[in-house]
Amino acid sequence: MQTHAQGSSRNAAQGTSGNQLAVQVNDDRMTLSVAKVPQVYLYGLIDADAAQRVGAMIQSRKIPPNSDIYLNSPGGDLAAGIALGRLFRAGNMTTHLGSPRRTATQPIFPKASQCVDACAYAYAGGLFRWAPTGSDRFGAQPVAGNASATMTTAYLKDMGVDPQVFGSAPSGEVTWLDADQMRKDGLANNGRLLPTAVYGPANGGTSLTLTQQARDGEHRLILQCRPDGLSITANYAIGADRARQMVARATHSYFEINDKPAADDNHANISTVGSSVVFTQSIPLTQLNQLPSAYLMAAWLADRGGNVRYGFWMEMDPVRNELRNFSNGCQQMAKQNAPAKG
Repeated sequence: MQTHAQGSSRNAAQGTSGNQLAVQVNDDRMTLSVAKVPQVYLYGLIDADAAQRVGAMIQSRKIPPNSDIYLNSPGGDLAAGIALGRLFRAGNMTTHLGSPRRTATQPIFPKASQCVDACAYAYAGGLFRWAPTGSDRFGAQPVAGNASATMTTAYLKDMGVDPQVFGSAPSGEVTWLDADQMRKDGLANNGRLLPTAVYGPANGGTSLTLTQQARDGEHRLILQCRPDGLSITANYAIGADRARQMVARATHSYFEINDKPAADDNHANISTVGSSVVFTQSIPLTQLNQLPSAYLMAAWLADRGGNVRYGFWMEMDPVRNELRNFSNGCQQMAKQNAPAKG
């Protein structure tokens, strides 16, 4: 693997001159060992042919699926920005803000980056979208004109982004959004899609399955309620080799609800199943009172040093109705199986 330094150097002058979007692909051994995927920097003005050039690089796999895309652009051609976004989504790519690496021919480049106008629409195409950090700036801007407004609205809805996030000012003024606002509005998801829920009867009780797609793999929580108690199972899909390594090093594994132990005896059993670490733990039905109002559930394991933990957490607000239905069903089961008084 190598860094495509020649290509990035050749395009750097074009990008910084304001005529054409420049591309830098970093897929050297160090990048892949840390990021696991190539890091692709797109910077400069988004010209009308930008999507065709980037599309050709995707087609030739110079930019492979699942790549990290770093954007730094003052905007440009709106249709090209949207076309870039659709390419990113088709390739399950992740979008960030960021400036390209220094090279011999481009030794100095501003550290702070911005993404506004057509760039903001390209950013929205990322399956996973990281909020800006440091002095990076993201500008959301509505588009004037019936035809253009219809096009951008339809595109944002296709990408799962609320068009209102981009504003409604008739003048088309830029609204600079900070990381918290982007997360709150769903424009940035920081590597985690909203969880989905499936609730229904199972094995003489009820079951709730929560699934979340994340940048590092699939996360799943399965809650099963039976007359003899409540069980929680977590599937942490991270790849077979890594799963085996984690289980071999683990000294403690446990569940949390609202950042607190899920049970008085908070110890989960762990094993490796396929490409996943699987956690299992039983919880008495008497401890169900914390479930309906839970805002966070997590599964963790600590390594031998005890200073690092691995696992995942999942927000409960997006699946609040299903969680309450499950909790109510469990509570009814607990009452029916409670010892008779007298």
